[in-house]
Amino acid sequence: MKPQLNFKTLCEIFRDISTVVHTSMNVDEVLELVVWRFTKIFGAKGTALRILNLKKNELEQFDSYGLGDKYLSKGPLSNNKTIEELCRLGKIITIEDILMNPRIQNPQEIWEEGIRLVLDLPLIIGEDILGIIRIYFSEKGEFSHEEYDFFGAVSEQCACAIDKARMFEEQQSQYDQLALQTEKLSALGRMAAGIAHEINNPLAGILLFSTNMRKKAPKEGPLKEGLAVIIRETQRCKGIIQDLLEFSRDKEPTMVLAGINDIFEKALRILENEFRIHHISVKINLSSDIPDILLDVNLMQQVFVNLLINAREAIQDNGVITVQSHMSPDHKSVKIEIVDTGCGIPSDNIANIFDPFFSTKKNGTGLGLAVSYGIVQKHQGNIHAYSQPGKGAGFTIEIPVGR
Repeated sequence: MKPQLNFKTLCEIFRDISTVVHTSMNVDEVLELVVWRFTKIFGAKGTALRILNLKKNELEQFDSYGLGDKYLSKGPLSNNKTIEELCRLGKIITIEDILMNPRIQNPQEIWEEGIRLVLDLPLIIGEDILGIIRIYFSEKGEFSHEEYDFFGAVSEQCACAIDKARMFEEQQSQYDQLALQTEKLSALGRMAAGIAHEINNPLAGILLFSTNMRKKAPKEGPLKEGLAVIIRETQRCKGIIQDLLEFSRDKEPTMVLAGINDIFEKALRILENEFRIHHISVKINLSSDIPDILLDVNLMQQVFVNLLINAREAIQDNGVITVQSHMSPDHKSVKIEIVDTGCGIPSDNIANIFDPFFSTKKNGTGLGLAVSYGIVQKHQGNIHAYSQPGKGAGFTIEIPVGR
């Protein structure tokens, strides 16, 4: 029998549903409370709720209360087409002709359950279909316009609760995956450090003996050329090992008051000859208003050198690197920007360039930017990249002043 819904009852129901929206972060808990409260307070025979499965793009039975197993075991509440039509219309539909209405699946079973009236409430967020709430009554009766309005308001609250809980569960899943990935990277870093130490000593021996042999080898001939190749490749391996050690080492920077412009200019001088050989011009615009800040000079220079080398490799020959520094508008941080006219970074790769071991270079290790990212983070700063493929790329480093 349909109860009389006075103002006090309506307020209690609305308060219960609103509480769910703001407190529960579990989809199953939200659905369970919704179907239970709807059945009890509306004096219904039962309530069932189906929401959209985003992965399968199908509507699924999720929860119900007060209905017999005989009816529920027969399958879905209604077919997807009628549910989508309900949500498209965006209004409550009353079904009295239980045995003849096409919206009712398995009408004979629901009639045997003693159902004589059904209300279908759409669950909608904006233009997105979430699902349907179906309320079953054992007697026919009429609802006032106010009661229909209230049903609509409550279904909106339910849709918000379900959407919020589902979003939270998705974020929780992403967080769990991120935590797992972080743990893997941590283990990988420890393993890399151990391997690097084991390899470093044999490489030093190879470099020492091959250097001595090259001194004694004839000035001309394949022997000297072969030894030069061995020395060059051994030095490259030692560089990779050093990057691995830097990546895995978790040491605090040695902070001193220093001028970030001075560090940058020193990095430029180191690569001055490199730029000249490859016909690359460097445009420099360093602000004179930047105060000295706390920096690890060696680590920050390593970051600048690495970014400048990347810019040179992206250009290859005949290009421009633009370097500028300035204070942020609020004067709380210093910004350094390096922009090149190279090949740019593909949009599919821009989100991964700071990941360890991710590289698009033929002989890249994928550690340079990862190490740079870690150094900037230890300075409580940020680094990000932007690019137009085929037109160049830019990196912006931001370091806070008052630390």
